[in-house]
Amino acid sequence: MLILSRNIGEEICIGDDIKVVVTAVDRYQVKLGIVAPRNVTVLREEIYQKITAEVDTEK
Repeated sequence: MLILSRNIGEEICIGDDIKVVVTAVDRYQVKLGIVAPRNVTVLREEIYQKITAEVDTEK
């Protein structure tokens, strides 16, 4: 796992098409903005886990 430090307003680039921007930092929460092409799905982990669990139960 790569761990990076960023300040508010700074970005992390993933490949040529995806940018992750730190938009706010609270005591226990970081807010991120994600810029990605429409064909790239961006999900919070708990939503991704729910979707994959539903797909597994359908099999």
